[in-house]
Amino acid sequence: MELTPDRLAAQLAGEPLRPVYLVAGPEPLLVLEAADAVRTHARSQGYGEREVFEAEGRDVDWAGLAATFDAPSLFSSQRLIELRLPTAKPGKEGAELIVDYCSRPPGDTVLLVTGGDWSRQHGGKWSEAIAKAGHVVVAWAVRPDQMAGWLETRLRKRGVQADREAVQRLVDLVEGNLLAAAQEIDKLALLADGERLDAARMESLVADAARFDVFRLVDAALNGQGARAARMLAGLRAEGEAVPALMGMVVKELLLVAGLARVQARGGNLAAEFKARRVWDSKQATYRRALARHAAPQWERFVAEAGRIDRIAKGRAPGDAWQVLERLLLVVAESKARPLLA
Repeated sequence: MELTPDRLAAQLAGEPLRPVYLVAGPEPLLVLEAADAVRTHARSQGYGEREVFEAEGRDVDWAGLAATFDAPSLFSSQRLIELRLPTAKPGKEGAELIVDYCSRPPGDTVLLVTGGDWSRQHGGKWSEAIAKAGHVVVAWAVRPDQMAGWLETRLRKRGVQADREAVQRLVDLVEGNLLAAAQEIDKLALLADGERLDAARMESLVADAARFDVFRLVDAALNGQGARAARMLAGLRAEGEAVPALMGMVVKELLLVAGLARVQARGGNLAAEFKARRVWDSKQATYRRALARHAAPQWERFVAEAGRIDRIAKGRAPGDAWQVLERLLLVVAESKARPLLA
């Protein structure tokens, strides 16, 4: 059965734990929370052992996962096995293994498959097998016309009362960033003191998460949101920012991704590299999406282009630094925009 993240909690409470769950979608916060709901419910049902298999590039230790399915639990009578697929594509070998698991799931095991993306093209016999034996939970992105309703529901669940204008002001402030919205609502639950919030009170309590800043500018480009990155860059320019002040973070992030791309190109352990570079779990999906768009040599070229932009901004090379930076961000976000750097 296919569920929304909102329906998952009720489904978990109203039936025995299923042997398999697939949680995937383009909205990281909703994927994380839905997967956490499965983990929490599994723990409450006595699933005390947990083992994680994570894709490295496009590879998973499928033989190890198959052996784990067949092996008895070492520390608990029941166990949760997680399979993390950032692209939500298991490939032929993985799909066959998942189908086989679903056809004869062990009685002491729950398989939780998570993915950082989803579309109708992702599905196949493997996801159909999961839907038959368990549940498929798709965390679709919240559309702009749905954002007010999503925020209102979350506010209500956290015990925060807000009028329509206050909710709309929150929509404006978080600018579609669900993680920022969730953080602000958690803060409101502590600060609202049970009072019903109007627009003015909402604005006084909420940090402006929609402020155009360089951190979110680079994240937008790495996440493939070219139009959003261009809009943010225009906002920074309107606020009076200077290109040299932006380039430190731009270069830092491009150097990081270029390093990750080199590791991936030589078949290295990307998860270990994330750990070595102290990349937070919440940022890893962003970098993986970026790495999937461009090969390692292209990331080296982006770093070189960023250096050229810095020289232009400081008057050491000809050109319009704002225009060239915008083009660089668009190419980072969209592989089809590469001719802009030709």
